[in-house]
Amino acid sequence: MTGASRLPTVACVVITKNEEANIQDCLLSVQWANELIVVDAESCDRTVELARDCGAKVFVRPWPGFGLQKNFGMAQSSSDWILILDADERVTEELRGEIKSCLDGWTSGAPVAYRIPRRNFFYGAWVRGGGVYPDYQVRLFRRGIAQYNDVAVHENLIVDGEVGTLVGHLDHYTERRIQDHFKKFGLYTTLAAQEKAKRLRTVRWIDLVFRPLVVLVKTYVLKQGFRDGVRGLIVCVFASMYTFVKYAKLWDATRQVASHPDAR
Repeated sequence: MTGASRLPTVACVVITKNEEANIQDCLLSVQWANELIVVDAESCDRTVELARDCGAKVFVRPWPGFGLQKNFGMAQSSSDWILILDADERVTEELRGEIKSCLDGWTSGAPVAYRIPRRNFFYGAWVRGGGVYPDYQVRLFRRGIAQYNDVAVHENLIVDGEVGTLVGHLDHYTERRIQDHFKKFGLYTTLAAQEKAKRLRTVRWIDLVFRPLVVLVKTYVLKQGFRDGVRGLIVCVFASMYTFVKYAKLWDATRQVASHPDAR
């Protein structure tokens, strides 16, 4: 008879920048993890202090981009598995139990990574329509088999192996007030325009008129954003605005390059 095998270990990696309002609740939801790793982009609030109070190992370094910051955090882990979280996300008890059962029973040939359905809470309520649920995110994977790519925004995890799907939810407390949309809106639309500029050099009036309308119809009508009442309408309109502003910023950048070609 052989001895009992060692149970798998899990590291939770979180990247932060001025997240004092979120970081404690995030880390408290993963106190069961073997390692808590926070990579902070030189916050000027109490994020670092609060993370350390929760038992996290904190690394403070300049911001290199979303993917590269997460890859750095992953490299600091010595656990068998890695769970990636954003500071405004929480692991539910249901998900915690499923992760434990899944990893404790894991054998060679099983998936090496797992996508997790995410519930997005806007203005205090779970929004189901508009294409924001189930918002599957590949966040749990064996150490060493995955890396994030280096894109400006909406980075992707590149996994070398099979990806499975869990049932338990990750709760995402995203925009709690209308003002929260605008905190991210400027930065994210700029980064998205910069990423789009790598593939698109010309912005036409049709991009500015019809692309936002298509997003609004797709999210509000086809993906039934209307089912969430006023919240659903606001979420879908912001999605449409995001598309418009992204292309408007891209148009402005191409215009400036055309006017000053030596500035490239």
